[in-house]
Amino acid sequence: MALDFNNYAAAGNAFLKEYARNLGLGDDTDKAGRIFVSIMHALREIISMEESLDLLAQLPMFLKAAYVNQWNPKKTRPEIKHMDEFVELVKEMDGKTAIIDYGEENDLAETYIDTTFIYLRKYVSLGEMEDIRDGLPKDLKNMIYSNLMF
Repeated sequence: MALDFNNYAAAGNAFLKEYARNLGLGDDTDKAGRIFVSIMHALREIISMEESLDLLAQLPMFLKAAYVNQWNPKKTRPEIKHMDEFVELVKEMDGKTAIIDYGEENDLAETYIDTTFIYLRKYVSLGEMEDIRDGLPKDLKNMIYSNLMF
């Protein structure tokens, strides 16, 4: 299997353009990229290693790279049980740009999280999304459940 980095880059850029438009960011693919990565990194911090590997198996190469970048699977998983805590983890993953990307309130972050899970359905099977949801604490299940049918 030959690696075609130009195709990965083109597919990644096309994804970011469409994702940015659906987030309501116009052509701001830099911001869209930060948002996507921070949400995916927060997700990988709270799901099991097994679920992360199952999820990775279904992602296209350009999204796999975003998911695993700077990943330390040996790190202890944080105890995240509520949506507000997950949003704070997402913002933490975004670092210094979180205030620019998400603002101070959580409503925008929750909208971005919903959009991200809708987008993941383009690449991830319903069964895998259900498996991820099943492993989440009760108060976090809705962030995936409400988006499964898209």
